[in-house]
Amino acid sequence: MSALRKPRLLAANSVAVLIAVVVAFPLYWMVLSAFKPEGELLSTDPRPWTFTPTLDSFRRVFTVDGLGGYFVNSLLVAGAVVLVSLLMSFLAAVALTRFRFRGRTVLLLMLLVAQMVPVEALTIPLFFLMREVGSVAPAFGLNHLGSLVLVHLAFSLPLAIWMLRGFVAAVPAELEEAAVLDGASRTRFVWQVLFPLVAPGLVATSVLSFIHAWNDFLFAKTFIISASENQTLPMAILVFFTPEGNDWGAIMAGSTLMTIPVLIFFVVVQRRLVSGLAGAVKG
Repeated sequence: MSALRKPRLLAANSVAVLIAVVVAFPLYWMVLSAFKPEGELLSTDPRPWTFTPTLDSFRRVFTVDGLGGYFVNSLLVAGAVVLVSLLMSFLAAVALTRFRFRGRTVLLLMLLVAQMVPVEALTIPLFFLMREVGSVAPAFGLNHLGSLVLVHLAFSLPLAIWMLRGFVAAVPAELEEAAVLDGASRTRFVWQVLFPLVAPGLVATSVLSFIHAWNDFLFAKTFIISASENQTLPMAILVFFTPEGNDWGAIMAGSTLMTIPVLIFFVVVQRRLVSGLAGAVKG
């Protein structure tokens, strides 16, 4: 049996390595291009390993006016989306798992259907919706960061709720019964017992929500029209696309810098992320 497993294991590992190489190659080429001299980057005879690295592209990125403000805005939007989506998705997952009510199955199906609608198809309706919201609550209307937070929550919550539902369902009902017998209220059980147990799922959903909000360009371009002080970091790269030509070195350098916060966030939560994704598949 072990003799049969070894070829299968070797084949599975080979396929996994091949997939990892294909996925990682664009990231590798982006970082490599960020350090290339301008002439080498546009050369018809590229030298991937023999060029002299330079930081000129990164220097041009740091000369963009308001770059620090763009970074802070992106951090505020992504942080708000992560915190609010975690709280709302956790409470919604508890309600969908621990309570029985009319329309529960329909609501679960609607969460799946919400993931099937293309983002591009909803951009224009959301634009008019945010314009109307701004007339009632200006902080959440067009040209305000609140509009980006609301839109990202609308797309992050369905997936987060569906993932966390599996984690909440995996917690035995007997554990809640034991907590009640010990005198704990349902609220205390949810926050002091259930919440720590589903922490891996919370981490997994937080990573997905953070990446979705941090890398967003479409909504930032659509909803932040004239308020340059509320632009997010992806918009800073637009200055390097000009009618005279594109500064690909600065574009690659800016994209490389944008990936650093995501990598830092991933490194901080990586231990719980693996168990979180495994639990989501199991649930």
